[in-house]
Amino acid sequence: MATKVIMPKQGLLMTEGHITKWLISEGDQVIQDEPLFEMETDKLTITIDSPASGVLLKIISAAGETVPVTETIAVIGEAGEDISGLLAELSDSGEVSEQPETPSASSEEETVRVQESSTAGGRFFITPRAKMRAGENNIDYTKLTGTGPEGLVTEADVLSAVANKVKTTPVAAKIIAEENLSAQDISGSGVGGRIMKRDVADAGRVAASDAPPAFSFADQEQLIPFSGMRKVISERMMQSLQGSAQANNRIKVDMSEAINLRTKMKETGVKVSYNDILIRVVTAALREYPYLNGSVVEEGIVLKNYVNMGLAVSVPNGLLVPNIKNAERLTLKEIAEKSADLIEKTLNGSLSQEEYSNGTFTISNLGMFDIDEFTAIINPPESGILGVGKIEKTPVVIDDEIVIKPMMTLSLTYDHRIVDGALAAQFLQYI
Repeated sequence: MATKVIMPKQGLLMTEGHITKWLISEGDQVIQDEPLFEMETDKLTITIDSPASGVLLKIISAAGETVPVTETIAVIGEAGEDISGLLAELSDSGEVSEQPETPSASSEEETVRVQESSTAGGRFFITPRAKMRAGENNIDYTKLTGTGPEGLVTEADVLSAVANKVKTTPVAAKIIAEENLSAQDISGSGVGGRIMKRDVADAGRVAASDAPPAFSFADQEQLIPFSGMRKVISERMMQSLQGSAQANNRIKVDMSEAINLRTKMKETGVKVSYNDILIRVVTAALREYPYLNGSVVEEGIVLKNYVNMGLAVSVPNGLLVPNIKNAERLTLKEIAEKSADLIEKTLNGSLSQEEYSNGTFTISNLGMFDIDEFTAIINPPESGILGVGKIEKTPVVIDDEIVIKPMMTLSLTYDHRIVDGALAAQFLQYI
């Protein structure tokens, strides 16, 4: 009995998953609870294990595709098992409209997807590339005999028909189609005037020598498709700006005492960062000003009696925000240990969904990048985020005397729907 592999739902808010890599090739043996494929969802790449043992009979959704949760993405069964009925059932239900066929090593098609169309004989299967080639060359593909699995019409089948129609070899027909050339303008050197691969190459060289080099800005552009992480960041940032009334207050802070504290703790063998000190201080401030630790829901404002402090951590191609759960219960030393652990997990890709979910406030520190100050965007559904700049020796006036102090700018972005400017200012003063 064949087993359907579905796109798993990882978390309550997940609606789709992005397949990044199949770890088992179609036709190979799989073992239950052994890694089957990798997927990216809500900023994380995770490995999904096989739900059954057997043979990976069909990969329906190829690597690089984004698939709704619970949709069938592959089929596992016994070697040689007939799954045509199952595939037809999935197609009829609308669950699978395109079924990828993993290419063999000799295949010229990068990704094969089975498409269904209605014919007098029942089901008809043709790959998208084959259908495209047929359209380009005015070939009725429904009259072709497919050489692929289950009678699948492949690109090679269409090109063979094109070759017979215009007297070209299949390879020459493929090049003509890909280069958008006209067979009528090419002289064939084969038997009976058949156009060979070398004829197409010669025609291309002649055309290139006769025509001036074409210039296009598109030739100097590169399209980078949205990855799962980049897509989530894009959607959440737009959701944040469009769904809340964001305002910003700033204050300059004398970091002298923080520097002294860090030095004294280091002398006792306890290593803490300025970020750890900020987490401890901001956590205390959130307990005093709970509206900064709240969130807006349809019924009103939710004030939380706990602080899950988020840490914005830069990773390749994006940003992750793990959070320290119940930071209000931790000492500075415990915060430092938990922070270091979360950052290490974030950077090596072992962060769990629980560790980056349910944050209540976020600190984003760009001081290490020599940034003076910046305006951060709130991480919804939180109501505030603190942007932290670099510590810099600065001349300041104290008791009418100019002195040099290590100053740092804090920039608080807050949701004005629940936090007023005066309250935000008091929060920063408390910090």
